[in-house]
Amino acid sequence: MTQLPFPLTPTPTPEAEETGRKLFAGPVDFVKGVVAMSGLPPADRIEVCLAGRSNVGKSSLINALTGRKALARTSNTPGRTQEINYFDVGGQLYLVDLPGYGFAEAPVAVVRKWQDLLKSYLSGRATLRRAFVLIDMRHGIKKVDEDILDLLNKSAVTFQVVLTKADKIGEAAREKTLAQVRAALAKHPAAYPEILVTSSEKGEGIATLRALIATME
Repeated sequence: MTQLPFPLTPTPTPEAEETGRKLFAGPVDFVKGVVAMSGLPPADRIEVCLAGRSNVGKSSLINALTGRKALARTSNTPGRTQEINYFDVGGQLYLVDLPGYGFAEAPVAVVRKWQDLLKSYLSGRATLRRAFVLIDMRHGIKKVDEDILDLLNKSAVTFQVVLTKADKIGEAAREKTLAQVRAALAKHPAAYPEILVTSSEKGEGIATLRALIATME
């Protein structure tokens, strides 16, 4: 059987899954919201970031990862998060929630300011190991997502697509989205060669993402 490009991330080993469970079952604390590069915490540990179009489900995914209902604020208002939010995971790594991009209900000057901050962060944070780019599985990769993928390419930041809200669509629609995403990713050399499918509501893929983050070096 021919291997599909960008296969789904395999189920982690029991050991890796347990490592992820233990890490996120421990203390996870909000550190600070950053509005300028000068405000970033010391680069004294590895970090992974979550990027995604406004209202793609980043806050829900963070809450599902950590098993906490309100660690990250959720909102139906696109563009509510306008700063880089840092979370300390067990004193071992930083989980970084980036500003949502696209269709933000905010003044143009504010939007430009946090887009510039996003670009500076991605290109200048040496401890950043991987960006997880969240894509709504109902919609696939859109033009606004392509812009952030291009930025990650230019910044030489390895990124992995995480499809969200998988519980909202049927199997046929899932396969159609996966085909579209695979075709889009083929154009991006910085793309990590696996796709992770998740549902924050149903828990699908959450243990796998925990294990990925916990075992990153």
